[in-house]
Parts: sequence; structure tokens; C-alpha cells
Amino acid sequence: MTGAQAMVKCLEREGVQVAFGYPGAAICPFYDALLDSNIRHVLVRTEQNAAHAASGYARISGKPGVCIATSGPGATNLLTGIASAYMDSIGLVVITGQVRSDLLGRDVFQEADITGAAEPFTKHSYLVKNPIDIPRIMKEAFHIASTGRPGPVLIDVPIDMQKAEIGDFDYDTPVDIIGYKPNSQGHSLQIRKAIQAIQSSKRPVICAGGGVFSAKARKELRQFAEQCRIPVICTMMGIGALPSDHELNMGMLGTHGCIPANKAIRDADLVILAGARVGDRAVAAPDQVAERATIIHIDIDPAEIGKNMPAHIPIVGDLKLVLKELIKDCDWQAPEDWVNQVTDRKARYSIPKTSPEEGYVEPKLFMRALSRKMRPDSILCADVGQNQIWSANNFTVSEGFFLTSGGMGTMGYSIPSAVGAKMASPGRQVCAICGDGSFQMSMMELGTICQQNLGVKIVVMRNTRLGMVRELQDNHYKGRHNAVYLDGSPDFVSIAKAYGIKALSISSDREVEAAIDEMLKDDKPFLLVCNVNPGYPSL
Repeated sequence: MTGAQAMVKCLEREGVQVAFGYPGAAICPFYDALLDSNIRHVLVRTEQNAAHAASGYARISGKPGVCIATSGPGATNLLTGIASAYMDSIGLVVITGQVRSDLLGRDVFQEADITGAAEPFTKHSYLVKNPIDIPRIMKEAFHIASTGRPGPVLIDVPIDMQKAEIGDFDYDTPVDIIGYKPNSQGHSLQIRKAIQAIQSSKRPVICAGGGVFSAKARKELRQFAEQCRIPVICTMMGIGALPSDHELNMGMLGTHGCIPANKAIRDADLVILAGARVGDRAVAAPDQVAERATIIHIDIDPAEIGKNMPAHIPIVGDLKLVLKELIKDCDWQAPEDWVNQVTDRKARYSIPKTSPEEGYVEPKLFMRALSRKMRPDSILCADVGQNQIWSANNFTVSEGFFLTSGGMGTMGYSIPSAVGAKMASPGRQVCAICGDGSFQMSMMELGTICQQNLGVKIVVMRNTRLGMVRELQDNHYKGRHNAVYLDGSPDFVSIAKAYGIKALSISSDREVEAAIDEMLKDDKPFLLVCNVNPGYPSL
């Protein structure tokens, strides 16, 4: 058995069904071995999107996503996707080819130190130096990527290691990594302290982050919130942790969040951070929050506890397990006047301010219409920019998922992540929302969608601008616009039709309902262009 055959067999033993990649000379032995496997390979049109697609797949499947690239530019093109997954705690196993091991360090053709380049953005990385180590390395990589705080693990395999014979294949030895023993069970004393603080509070609030999904703890979060009648706010990565239309869900907090959520954390005397990083986009003045309220911070990663907001009661552990302990021992409900206060406020601000204009589609109205018409278990993949904010604040996530690039804010994320999400759950409706700027960063993946026959829906909010940057320049740079006009953009409908994808362009609110119906009437790919007023704000 060659090293390449061993790599494929390891993937099979891990239950990998789909991998995303782009081949090249240094990874060809692996690709040749992959032909003898039932693993489905998805050929993306650029390597960055292999990582984004693997990320979308991981978030929906609950298993590490797998992406593959060759050495040099193939590997370096993965970096943005790896960094995006790292920031959002998404488990990936990244496999890259490398030049012959005896040529390393000589600057030969397509050589790049990818393990060094990716070091800040990976949980761990491996450079295979002995083919016998391949089964152990692969097994450790999947273990590291999927345990503790999930994240990307990179395996760089020189071409001679792929071609070499390895002898016996052993994949049954248990993983035992010195220094890597993630703590899953929260400390009982800290949990008791948390319960006492909760029961002493008058205005508690739960702040749910992406860790709810990593821990597969949506059910437990809902049960705990309902049992104790504690209002829930969420970060962008926590959207859908509690259904958006749940009476206790106050919406997304932060700079681009909603008033009920921001006022709830402002008024709270106790904040439970549940798998939430609460970076600067979520809470601008974390020290002020900590001065007014007791902070309980629950996270699997001890490095995240107290990093952005002081934590009075830190609990290191798996969120699902900690919530189960809280459910079991916290027999208490928040004061009714507090719950009424925040829910009444939500009711007052539930209908957004809109400003429809003739000749344009109003983004908030469109997102709400799309939300009504898509199935409850649908998956919305939002890109970065104004379209992300319109989606986050106006699309109701019920049984489905809201996928976006939260920590890194990577434009071009939505379409490849939608490809991965659809591969992970073919029976669900999957829709990518992007601007005309972000669409042009990944529109080449229309080819992937066609090749794989994926019923991905794409909505382009076309305002002929880099809208978020334009808005920033309006607010902070005296309206001095520079490098934000998307002149020269193609006809997106014609581009889609050139790929054999049905497409439609609309320019009024009157067309919205019929256009969405047309887009969703079957499970075939569709591109819908919504022409939006260039001056329309994100909020």
C-alpha cells in the first residue's frame, strides 16, 4: 500500500463521503488513489472555495470538512478559507501536496512552506516525513479538528511520501496526544456558583454564540432558556441557536444588531455567555457590561474565557454538558417584569423601518418575504457586506441554519459554503445571499454548481457599489467615495444563463413574491438579481 492509498483509506475509515479540492502535480498520487474510492470529490474552480465549501459542509454535517490542494499556489490559495474556518471554530482537515522531501528548502517549482504560512490559522499542522506515520497523522488530525474547540488541521504530504510503500496499515491504535486533553465536563463548583448567581439575578440574559452549534447544544439551550424564562440574545454566529421567532429571542446584538438585543445586554444584571466570543463587533464596551452585570462565561476553549469580556464565573467545558447540569439543578425562573420588559420592547421594534422606492427592491422587505417562503429547515448562506446585515436582522432562522463568515468577514464566502451545505443536506433548500461585489469574487463556482447538479439558489443584491465600504465612507470620511463603484460589472443574468442556470432580474417590490416563487418552485439552481438603491443603508 502506498502513502496515497493509505491517505484515502484513512478518509474512508473516518466516514468521509465528500471532499472538495483542486488537483495539481504534487497531489496527483493521492488523486489517483481516490479513483478507487467511493468518496465523492467536488472540483471547485479555485482553491479558496474548496476550504469555504468544506466549511459549509462541516457546519451542516457536524463532521470535519475535507479540502485538498496541490503545493505552492494551490496550498497558499487555501489560506483565506483556512483562516475563516479558524476564526469561526469550524473543523476542517486540509490536505496539501508538497514537493519531494529531499527538495524542501531549495525554492524548487511550486514549493511553499504551507505549514509555516498556515500556523496562525490552524489548531495543528503536520509535514509528513515518513510514510509510515500517515495513518497516525490522519487519525490525529480528525481527532484534533473535531474535539475541544473545533478548527482546521493541515497535513502537508510531499509527493515522494505519497508514492512510497508503507507496509502494514494500522488505524486502530487509540489517539493519545501528549498535551492535548480537552476538558469537556465543567467544574461542579463553578456550575454551582453559576446557579447561585442566576437565582440571585433580577435581569438575566443569555448571549448565545457559535459555540452552541459546535457543541450541538441547540436543544439544551432552548430547554434551559424556557425552563428559567431567560431572554436570549445572539452574536452573528449564534443566529438560530434559538429560533429567531421564539418569544425569548431578542435578536442579534452589536454594531449592526437590533435595538431589543442591545438594550437587553445594557440593562442586564447577569449575562451568560454561551459559546460566545463577544468580539468588538458584538460588544463595543465589554468592560462597561462587566461593571453592570455578573458575567458567566461557558466555553470549551479556556483561551476564550475572559478574552474580550471579563468573566466573574468562568466555566471551561462542553456547552452541551454544562447546560444539562444547569437544566438539572437550576429550578428557577426570571422575574416576570423583566421578561415582560424585554419581550414588549421586541414587539415594538419587530417591524423594521423601511423606505420602498420605485425602481428598486427594498432589501428588508425582500429578506422577510424570502424567509416566509423558504421551508423552516432551510439554510441561508449570507456573504459579507450590507447583504449580511439585511439577512441577519430580517431572515427568520427556525429549524435551519444561518451560515456566514463571522470572525474573518470573508467576502465571497456564501456561494462555496452553499455548495458545501447542499452537499451535506441535499434535501434542504439552500440559498446564498450576496452583493454584486461578493458575487464576483466567487461566481466561477456556478461551474461547480452545474457540474454537481446542485439546486443552490443565489440572490444577488445589486447596488453597483461596495455598499458597506461606501456606507463607511459616508459616515466617517465625509462622503469621499473611493474605489467603491463597480463599473464594468457584467450582466449577471446572462452569466447565469451561459452556465445553463435559470435567472431573473427584478427592480420593484411588486415583483418580489412572484420572483421568489419562481426561484423556489423546484430544486434546480437559480440566480435572482435584486436591484437595490445604491444609497440604501445596512440598518
